[in-house]
Amino acid sequence: MREMSPAEIREFLTEGTRTGKVGVVRADGRPMVVPIWFDLDEDETLVFTTWHESVKARALQREPRVSICVDREEPPYDYVRVDGIAEVIDSPELVRRWATRLGVRYMGEARADEFGAKNGVPGELLVRVTPTRVVGRAEVAG
Repeated sequence: MREMSPAEIREFLTEGTRTGKVGVVRADGRPMVVPIWFDLDEDETLVFTTWHESVKARALQREPRVSICVDREEPPYDYVRVDGIAEVIDSPELVRRWATRLGVRYMGEARADEFGAKNGVPGELLVRVTPTRVVGRAEVAG
């Protein structure tokens, strides 16, 4: 196993269609982990969307500390973990723009506008995670 460089981490987080697994803390203190579609902004913040009534949205509004893990699920098994502070933003315009961008990444160019329209609606929130710690490990299996 070896530590990834910052450039390797950025490439790992932006290539392909890997999902992130975001960990939040429920109101009663129980942890919860759910998959997300995400992308990186130019300023290295990790961005995703969520429905305003979801457990994830409510948890992040109450407790903004978050941990996100992205992994390669086949040999040599790499991963990046981003710990950070989440900012939840209620802006239909920003949500629509990011939902379309996520649509390009995960659904392809042909379905991006469809995904943006479906998810860029009132009630959908934008989440921006500013990293406080980033750990990248490559070749975990040796």
